[in-house]
Amino acid sequence: MKLSYSYYQNQDVVFLAKDLLGKVLFTQIDGKVTAGIIVETEAYFGVIDKASHAYGGRRTDRTETLYSQGGISYVYLCYGIHHLFNIVSSVQDEPHAVLIRAIEPLVGKEIMESRRKMPVTKPAISSGPGSAAKALGIDRSFNKKDLTGEEIWIEDRKIRYTSDEVIAGPRIGVAYAQEDALLPWRFFVKGNTYVSKPNKG
Repeated sequence: MKLSYSYYQNQDVVFLAKDLLGKVLFTQIDGKVTAGIIVETEAYFGVIDKASHAYGGRRTDRTETLYSQGGISYVYLCYGIHHLFNIVSSVQDEPHAVLIRAIEPLVGKEIMESRRKMPVTKPAISSGPGSAAKALGIDRSFNKKDLTGEEIWIEDRKIRYTSDEVIAGPRIGVAYAQEDALLPWRFFVKGNTYVSKPNKG
């Protein structure tokens, strides 16, 4: 069951970041399908969030994607090396987004292994946002893609976690965001080996 536009247009990005845990993220590149269960996310709360690229209403060629209506992808290059995949959510001109930080490989594991040059049993294959994107073949060409299309989409496969299985904590690598760096807007599945920093909660 592919998630619809209405799902992404929810204006509560913190709720969405948590709700996306257990959903399955798919890509199809040159007929090759790969997918992983989302096990770690971070919420970015638009113009009022000092950790967001859109903080203070900043609009540049890069951030303009964030101001779109929810249901498209926002992919950017971090440190000139890693592509990071974000889901643009909420309504037009409200630049909320959810960063996908880790996935548990589910479909096309051999393809992921060749992209990452490591066995699927190694958590590093898709742990951390750069690794998750690379395992799924996501690069800058995936920026601004329709998340209900045929190249990248998310399905609800009825994988659910109880509140005891979901941990909320501060986001990673956003120390520059001052007090906003402490907000508990990172969500992950307790005990899942593919979570990027499992011991931080």
